[in-house]
Amino acid sequence: MDVRVANVRKEFDRFPALHDVSLDIRSGELIALLGPSGSGKTTLLRLIAGLETPTRGAIYFGDEDASHRTIQERNVGFVFQHYALFRHMTVADNIGFGLKVRPGATRPPKVEIRKRARELLDLVQLSGLEDRYPAQLSGGQRQRVALARAMAIEPKVLLLDEPFGALDAQVRRELRRWLRDIHDATGHTTVFVTHDQEEALELADRVVVMSQGRIEQVGTADEVYDTPNSPFVYGFIGDSSSVPVKIEAGQVWIDERPIGLSVPAASNGDATLYFRPHDVELLDGCSGCIAGTVVASRRVAGTRRVELEFGGHQQRVEIELPVEHPAAQKSRVAFRPRRWKIFPQEA
Repeated sequence: MDVRVANVRKEFDRFPALHDVSLDIRSGELIALLGPSGSGKTTLLRLIAGLETPTRGAIYFGDEDASHRTIQERNVGFVFQHYALFRHMTVADNIGFGLKVRPGATRPPKVEIRKRARELLDLVQLSGLEDRYPAQLSGGQRQRVALARAMAIEPKVLLLDEPFGALDAQVRRELRRWLRDIHDATGHTTVFVTHDQEEALELADRVVVMSQGRIEQVGTADEVYDTPNSPFVYGFIGDSSSVPVKIEAGQVWIDERPIGLSVPAASNGDATLYFRPHDVELLDGCSGCIAGTVVASRRVAGTRRVELEFGGHQQRVEIELPVEHPAAQKSRVAFRPRRWKIFPQEA
C-alpha cells in the first residue's frame, strides 16, 4: 500500500508541530522517521495512523484520501514502545485480539483466529509460548508479541513508535536484525519512529530526517550519511566536527591562511567546514592544513579520539587517530579532511 503525505500541517493549540510536510512512501518500503525530541516524527506517525487529524493537507492510502478515516477504517497495525499488551490475556489471545473484536460479518471463527496466532508465533520465533502471560515474558519477547498482534489483522500499513526504546542495547541490536528479516518475509509497508540513528541507518530502506516539524532530508542510509544536505543533517547523522572558516577566491581559510581545500563555486564570506572525525589525512607538517595542540585524548574502541585547540585557543575540533598514535597531551597534530562539506553562514 502506497502512502502519501501531501502538504500536511498540524497544530496543537495553534502551536505548529508540523509545517507543510510532504512524503511519498512506496508499497513494501521500510521507512524510518528519524530526529531528536520535538522534531515532529511521532506526530507524523500518528497522522498516518489516524490517531490525529491534519490541520491542513491530506493523507492518502493509495489513491484514497484517508485523512478523516479512523485507525480501524485505515486498517493499520500499530506497535508502541511499551508493548501495550493485555496483562490478563495469554500470548495467543493478545495476538488474536484485533480479529476477535471485528464486526460479526468479518470476524473469523475461533479456530481460524487460534491458527493465525500460532502461525504468527512461528514467524516471530516464539512457538510454544501461546499459553503464557505477558508477565512471564522478557521485554524482547513482549515486543515480538506486540508485533505479531499488529500483523494479525493483515494491515495495509505497519506503524512502529520507538519499538525498541524500552529495551537494553544488546536486545535492541538483536531485534533490529530480526525486524528487518520479518519485513523482508512479509512485505508490509512499514514506518517506524526512532531517535537512534544507528537503528535507522541499519534498518530502513530510506531515512526521513526531521527537525523542528520539517523534513530536512529523505534518502538511503548512504545518501544521508555521505551527502547530508544541511548543517543539521551533517551534525545529527553520525559523528561530525565543524570549524568556522572563510571563503576567499575559491579557497578555504582558517586563521588568515588557506588550508588546501578548494571551493571554486562558493561565494566569498564566512562559512562552516564539516567533516567526519575519522575521515582525515594526518600530515607531518604543512603550510596549508589544520594544525592544533592536543588538549584531550581518550580511547574509543579501536581508535583514539583527540581534541585539538587552535586559532589562539579560540577554537577546538575533534579528530580520530590510530590507537597507537603518540598523541600526548600538548603535542602538535596537523591534518586535512579527506571528505568534507562547506555550508555558508546563515544570515
